Amino acid sequence: MKSLLQYTLFDNHVSDYLLILGIILLVWVLKKRAGKNITRLVFYIFKRMDRVIDEKEFFNLVLAPLENFILFLAVYISMNSLNFPSILHFKLFRITSELLVDRFSIGLLIFFFFHTLLRVIDYLAIILEKRASTTEDTTDDQLIIFFREFLKVILVIICILVMIRFVLDEDITKILAGLSLAGAAIALAAKESLENLIASFIIFFDRPFRVGDLLKVQQINGTVEKIGLRSTRIRTNDKTYVSIPNKQMVDTIVDNFSLRNKRRGELNLYLDLKTSLSQINQLLNGLEKELTIEGVTEKTILLNDIKIEAYQISIEYFTDPIPMSSFNATKQLIHLKVLALLEDLNIEIAGKNKMIG
Repeated sequence: MKSLLQYTLFDNHVSDYLLILGIILLVWVLKKRAGKNITRLVFYIFKRMDRVIDEKEFFNLVLAPLENFILFLAVYISMNSLNFPSILHFKLFRITSELLVDRFSIGLLIFFFFHTLLRVIDYLAIILEKRASTTEDTTDDQLIIFFREFLKVILVIICILVMIRFVLDEDITKILAGLSLAGAAIALAAKESLENLIASFIIFFDRPFRVGDLLKVQQINGTVEKIGLRSTRIRTNDKTYVSIPNKQMVDTIVDNFSLRNKRRGELNLYLDLKTSLSQINQLLNGLEKELTIEGVTEKTILLNDIKIEAYQISIEYFTDPIPMSSFNATKQLIHLKVLALLEDLNIEIAGKNKMIG
């Protein structure tokens, strides 16, 4: 039995393989417990920020990547105690197979670590989103989404730099120095992206619009669904999805319908020239009376013009900034009252088509 354990296989004793296998199996069994303990420790730190946060949700996000990191860390440390088999030695572009495997393993280890951190950022965003949902102001909601994406981009950049340092074994300071020398070229190539990023900060801090606002941008009408690092996404009235670069949103004229304090309606009546002065007076008085309805806060009714082909009566009215469906219902009610009044007074609309403008 002792001779079997001392038997050399691929430059390592069988006992070494069994020991490593035992360690990996032990970590495999204990990784869930260790992962839960570490996750629970981090969870209690977050719980001080908010006492009503969901433990199950945190575990679902963080536990799996943390377990992968713990297991792979144990595998990496254990395998490093073994001699690399000489039969597997080869060179690829002047890099030995042993170094290639080692660097690849380090890369995976770094990936699992930063994957765990990304999940922690996701959960931090969830906590802040729940807090923000209790306030009426939607600005904090979109700021959380923005900074979650921004922090994740920064973390990915750090991950890439760490991989360059430990996987490619390159000096980061030299790389950063090289980047500074090529900064002008990079800035020129990424000019549009940088402008959009800066514009996104302007949008968030100047707050010309928010998620959920109804906008008109050039010829596009729609509701803001997301403000990202590069572009603003708008759901148009035709239910299409439009992405507009943030720089364009800052540079162009944006008409924010959601910030208006009134909704305006307008109706022009073109009366036949056979309409008598008495009928016009009755119509004006009737409109003044009939349009005193709930929801209409202001109204102006007047004989606006006398044209060759018709008498023009203009009706302008305002409501509070009610939902569009409610405004359309009020608009329809006004039109029906106008038609009923015209019919009662036996007044005809001017023109061949007998249309109301």
